[in-house]
Amino acid sequence: MLDGRRGVCDRDKGLCCRCHVSIALDDLLFGFRPAHWVWKPLLKRLVTGSFDPLVMAPGETGVPAGLQRFGLYLHVPFCRNLCPYCPYQRVEFDAALFDRYETAAHQEIDLRARQMAESLSVSGGERPRITSLYLGGGTPTVVPQALAGLVAHLADAFGRPGDVCVELHPSAMDDECLHLLRAAGVTMLSIGVESLSDRLLGLIGRSHDAATAEDAVRRAVALGFDSINVDLMFALPTQTLDELDDDLGRALALGVDQVSTYPIFGFPYTEWGRRLGQARIVRPQGNLIRKMLDLIRRRCREHGLEQCAVWSFLRPRRKKFSSITRHHYLGFGPSAASMTGSQFFVNTFSVQEYASALPEKLPVALVLPVDRRLEMAYWLYWRVYEMKLGRADFRDLFGEELDAVYGRLLRLLTRMGMTERASGCYRVTEDAAYWVHRVQNEYSLNYINRLWSQCRQVAWPSEVTL
Repeated sequence: MLDGRRGVCDRDKGLCCRCHVSIALDDLLFGFRPAHWVWKPLLKRLVTGSFDPLVMAPGETGVPAGLQRFGLYLHVPFCRNLCPYCPYQRVEFDAALFDRYETAAHQEIDLRARQMAESLSVSGGERPRITSLYLGGGTPTVVPQALAGLVAHLADAFGRPGDVCVELHPSAMDDECLHLLRAAGVTMLSIGVESLSDRLLGLIGRSHDAATAEDAVRRAVALGFDSINVDLMFALPTQTLDELDDDLGRALALGVDQVSTYPIFGFPYTEWGRRLGQARIVRPQGNLIRKMLDLIRRRCREHGLEQCAVWSFLRPRRKKFSSITRHHYLGFGPSAASMTGSQFFVNTFSVQEYASALPEKLPVALVLPVDRRLEMAYWLYWRVYEMKLGRADFRDLFGEELDAVYGRLLRLLTRMGMTERASGCYRVTEDAAYWVHRVQNEYSLNYINRLWSQCRQVAWPSEVTL
């Protein structure tokens, strides 16, 4: 039996036929390996217009003069403690190495700003508007004063950003740090709580306990930032529905503006992945993820939050915190990526090589040329994640109609109940959120894992095929 308002199966009365079909389809598409050889190439062809692999190689990079707006990203690749499951590039904090990183990051900012100024001088264009600055890691506040200096430098070099967003670890955000962030212009915080169960925090190797996390969130809320997001993980090993329910209730009671939830990802190159070995990295069962997503959606709605992305739930009239969903952005720091519309490129992952390259040259390791259809696919990927595909946004970026390019795909998805037409946009349905998760999980464990694994092994790869 289905709840007509939400399309959620009443599992107390057993699984309905629709749910049995959904589970069977899940097992076929994601559990039966030969099926991957069929649907993945077909989906790639539908979205990108090509079956050809994507090839990244060393090359020159620039910032197109025609960009009207873009975001900035700064990667701070240092942590006091390294979580075994974390897939992002980070190293254990070392004061001398951090000093080298800080100097190099300032030099990279200067080089990119000079390159942009020269491009604008030739074209006669105006400096693009900076929509946002995102600070990630690692632990961006591992040295708060250094972070504040880099934020100020980015604002001086490229213009004051709209929102300044930072990721925080509950153990690296004392009152002095929070006040420093406010003074530096930070407007939005995302706090990596992950769980409020001390048992689960210990199981996944986090260095804080539940009491520390709750205290950190309360102090941040009291300071009146524009938006505060809390990250919670679910489908953790041995985690029960009751434990997830407790996490949700305690986090929502703290008065946060947004809750972002995501399952643990088993990347083979992480410490977690190396312990298990590639063959033993198993994604959580689809039925468990469905149950947990249903619970998350219900609890967030009961507290007045509405779904604003596949993983995220937001209070009405509050600003949405998001990380890499900007269409065009420039990245700074080791492993930082950039998307300019005509190129996607990543910096070297090695902190030492990053610092050694500067200031003589930009520390870009690999470049992917981006044609118009691939840029459209990139836009589509992140708009699906945000569960809203705006027709005007697509038209403003590409000068074409969304339906003219993706009409066939969108009509198919609408017939399948995955999308629905709305005023000025297509909306991804709640039922489809699970399938978006599954497809993006496949993407992350293939494209991202292939790129990041090789970049971790070799500072300057000769080529990576995706």
